[in-house]
Amino acid sequence: MAACALRRGLLATVSKYNKKHTQRILSIIDSSSGFEVYRPRLQCLACGLANNIQQKRFMSSRNRPEGKVLETVGVFEAVKQHGKYETGQLFLHSVFGYRGIVLFPWHARLYDRDVTPPMSDSKPEPPGAHGSKEVKGKTHTYYQVLIDTRDCPHISQRSQTEAVTFLANHDDSRALYAIPGLDYVSHEDILPYNSTEQVPIQHELFERFLMFNPAKSPPFTARDTLKAWQEKNHPWLELSDVHRETTENIRVTVIPFYMGMREAQNSHVYWWRYCIRLENMGNEVVQLRERHWRIFSLSGTLETVRGRGVVGREPVLSKEQPAFQYSSHVSLQAPSGHMWGTFRIERTDGSHFDVRIPPFSLESNKDDKAPPAGYTF
Repeated sequence: MAACALRRGLLATVSKYNKKHTQRILSIIDSSSGFEVYRPRLQCLACGLANNIQQKRFMSSRNRPEGKVLETVGVFEAVKQHGKYETGQLFLHSVFGYRGIVLFPWHARLYDRDVTPPMSDSKPEPPGAHGSKEVKGKTHTYYQVLIDTRDCPHISQRSQTEAVTFLANHDDSRALYAIPGLDYVSHEDILPYNSTEQVPIQHELFERFLMFNPAKSPPFTARDTLKAWQEKNHPWLELSDVHRETTENIRVTVIPFYMGMREAQNSHVYWWRYCIRLENMGNEVVQLRERHWRIFSLSGTLETVRGRGVVGREPVLSKEQPAFQYSSHVSLQAPSGHMWGTFRIERTDGSHFDVRIPPFSLESNKDDKAPPAGYTF
């Protein structure tokens, strides 16, 4: 696994800690943006962590805040190639660089269109989708996590920190509310570390959900409030399918979530949110300019949506900041449907190309109880 870049605000120094490959993580607390940390490519064969660093500092001194000092955040642990991380595991996000802590895992079916599958155990294409390729799904682990609020300002231009939304439980069928600093993280994006602090993550839910227990490893265990919250909100938090496809080194990952049903003007309106991550896997700097969606409803309608950018932005994807993640919503007057489309990407020379958005299903076959009105304890 390639090592992580801590970018824009999470300034990191990685140094050789002992003969075995353990590495300290240092950061500037409350630092301003403008720092860059580069991706070393080699790995320690014992743990999978980047180990070509030795005592070299991978940081830029450009715009360094005066008077700031490096403070220890924790010590890297071995990356798990097999198995899963437990509740309470501290980590750095390998793409967005924020500090976080694992609440609980989810097991999803990953449909990767970049992998050529055998004919069996494949997912068929939705009606009208581009191509006729069938995709085999495989089990993949994701984690529900809390993001350290100190890092949120520094990732807000590249990843929404209020991406987990719910339908409000009242008459306004379009009202939504969000839980700040809650994210879904793929297993390969976890860079685990440990810390001696009893409250290493700053988030309003940290001490409500977790307690310090030095006898455990990791030393943070779930409170009853976390277990109750997970059980209550399970239908609206669970992810079941993940879809991925790469076009000309731009990888698009889509995760749809069913949000529930509301009645409006004597009809049923079904809601979904979908999280999309674009990642530049190459070296060329590109910019997202347009989106083109096709939305098919089981009621027989086919809608086309075109527009500039996504969520009001036209993100640049570069080697230093290769990824952008956002969430949006869609509603249908039918219990299921499909979505697919393209992103128009512009190169630095002004030329364009289209990146495929992998087709994904909108399903409402979960327990259709009313979504929660809020998170209370």
